[in-house]
Amino acid sequence: MRYALMSDVHANLPALEAVLADIDRRSDIDAVYHLGDLVGYAPWPDATVAMIQDRAIPGVAGNYDSTVGTDYKHCGCRYEDPAQEALSHLSYAWTRAHVSAGTKAFLAGLPFRIDLRPGGGHQTGSRVILVHGTPTLNTLYWTEDRRDDFCLTMAGHAAAKAGDVIAFGHTHKPWHREVGGVHLVNTGSVGRPKDGDARAGYVRLSIGDGPVAVEFIRVEYDIERAMQGIRESDLPDAFADYLRTGGQTPPSTPAAP
Repeated sequence: MRYALMSDVHANLPALEAVLADIDRRSDIDAVYHLGDLVGYAPWPDATVAMIQDRAIPGVAGNYDSTVGTDYKHCGCRYEDPAQEALSHLSYAWTRAHVSAGTKAFLAGLPFRIDLRPGGGHQTGSRVILVHGTPTLNTLYWTEDRRDDFCLTMAGHAAAKAGDVIAFGHTHKPWHREVGGVHLVNTGSVGRPKDGDARAGYVRLSIGDGPVAVEFIRVEYDIERAMQGIRESDLPDAFADYLRTGGQTPPSTPAAP
């Protein structure tokens, strides 16, 4: 099976459109899944969710999705300085004020986790486990520099075994490691990358026929349209500048997903 896995669209409709167009051009993708954080930071939350619904793309709840969907007091994001925290709160308040009742209900109904069995449920083969942050919380950051013991603990919480894949997002930085035979795959971000590459990102995962293969794909999109949309909204202009640099902004601007 070959899966297209994408995460952290964050209401960036032009980026989502470009990623889906790239997936459509490929003849070797069997299924598409999203790993959460469909909304926040950009001005198209309803249109983004509508596109996911129209395409019938299943997925899990990111921290932004579950907090907006349940009217939680904050988005569960991590902040690196007070200015970043203030801007992040503005994004969360704007998003809650601008999502429709239907979008909110959809976000609240997303599952925490999805398990895929590429060989079928009648066999005990490898699984692909989809979460947003970690198998314990969608607010917990699983960064590439986490120690092996942390990774093994998370794999244990997921009941993952050698040959399985745990795929997630949340940090907006793509990476792939194998720890204890379990493949750990961060898909990066469609709409708000933080790795210095402004292009939208997603993962092509092959599993079941030979070794697990992970391909990180980057896609050019109409970033000017995305930036203009942010600037024409009531969202802070800093969110537009953030897109241009792929998240490489001074500490005083928002970097939390």
